[in-house]
Amino acid sequence: MSIGHTLLGLLESGPRHGYDLKRAFDERFGHDRPLHYGQVYSTMSRLLKNGLVEVDGIEHGGGPERKRYAITEAGITDVEQWLGQPEKPEPYLQSVLYTKVVLALMTGRDAADLLDVQRAEHLRLMRELTQRKRAGDLSDQLICDHALFHLEADLRWLELTAARLGQLAKAVTP
Repeated sequence: MSIGHTLLGLLESGPRHGYDLKRAFDERFGHDRPLHYGQVYSTMSRLLKNGLVEVDGIEHGGGPERKRYAITEAGITDVEQWLGQPEKPEPYLQSVLYTKVVLALMTGRDAADLLDVQRAEHLRLMRELTQRKRAGDLSDQLICDHALFHLEADLRWLELTAARLGQLAKAVTP
């Protein structure tokens, strides 16, 4: 995820302080990975340097001064271009799981057991995500569906690989 572009997009609704940006990010996108304040302020500093945001005001108070950021026309253009670019699909051709299966076969370990343990872990996470989806709002439901669909594809791969273990063992062992 591009944190800079996400923060810029949040600024399109109006100027905000770094704290407000962090809170808005965490509410919409950071349920599982909230932003650190340092990450917000370092990103805003970079966006300011690149002319994508400007300081709209500074409030002095009992603590450190609070900058209010506003998106610039260049920032709006940058977000628009980013939103218009398709994301590169992730083909997962460098799968740790595949590597483990092959190494288990090459070293005489039980690859079927490895697949069973992994299947159980996938199913556990799917149950957890399904509960979260049931209790969540529309945003939670959609992000959980995204994760669940990926886990379902992984499960199909686990089943296919389990069915082909004999063939794979012949292909990877001397």
